[in-house]
Amino acid sequence: MSSSALQARSTFSFDAAGAIRSQSRVWLHVLLFSLTLLTTTVMGARMQYNFDHSLPFFDVDRDLAVLLDSWRHPAALLSGLPFSLTLLTILMAHEMGHYLACVYYRIDASLPYFLPAPTVTGTFGAFIRIHSQIFSKRTLFDIGIAGPIAGFVFLLPALSIGLALSKVVPGIANTGSIHPGTPIILGLLQKAIFPDVGANDLYLHPVVRAGWVGLLATALNLLPIGQLDGGHILYAVSPAKHKLMSKILLAGLLLLGAFVSYEWILPAVVLFFLGRKHPVIYDPESIGRTRMRFAVLALVIFALSFMPAPV
Repeated sequence: MSSSALQARSTFSFDAAGAIRSQSRVWLHVLLFSLTLLTTTVMGARMQYNFDHSLPFFDVDRDLAVLLDSWRHPAALLSGLPFSLTLLTILMAHEMGHYLACVYYRIDASLPYFLPAPTVTGTFGAFIRIHSQIFSKRTLFDIGIAGPIAGFVFLLPALSIGLALSKVVPGIANTGSIHPGTPIILGLLQKAIFPDVGANDLYLHPVVRAGWVGLLATALNLLPIGQLDGGHILYAVSPAKHKLMSKILLAGLLLLGAFVSYEWILPAVVLFFLGRKHPVIYDPESIGRTRMRFAVLALVIFALSFMPAPV
């Protein structure tokens, strides 16, 4: 999940300070990526085992005990690579979209930081840090939208290939202790590839699960709130509406968390305290018609990826 924290505190040029900072922290980026590869591969191996044996996607009582003992069988982890490599490719594409846009505009930005985590997905996502001040709404827009579009380009083939590898197991979606939601784009692809199979009878391959995580990250980042990607896009389109829309959507997230799915409460609280405000950009120029069309595209991607009840 990208959180391009815009900060107006750089006193050096991109070529000087940015290069020195990036070189000095390469080890940290490599370490975090390696740890995230490990945690996602461990989770992917268990997903693959359950898929091969037509067991529930994930069952807390059974699978947690197995995962804690997985270090005894390191060779078995290789089966988790399809999940982990697919997921990390999607996350990397998203963050590199931001990073390369920063390079293009000579904005001082970090390489992606990946976040390993003891969760069902094995990660909390990834982010980059932007250290330079941004003076143009067009630059802000391009950096903000580059990540979601790049990630979505990789998401579509991942979902399609994963669905082609999926199988029919009657009633499988009703088993286990975790039941992931179905975003619109995944539902459409399921109908196209398995037109006569009910959603509850389709066992999704781990590659689809990786795509699902990518969709959730995309939807979360495209929320037009604060300093999320969607917040950057909204600010570039209309700075005057950014503050009001952030408040309205934060309230909406809290309502979703209270009445639909409690998973939205934590992001809403975090965004309320850490990400509501956006750095001011004094730029009277419009972003233009072409970028407005891309803003509509971002809205469509958000609608296709969003899940009112992720789990």
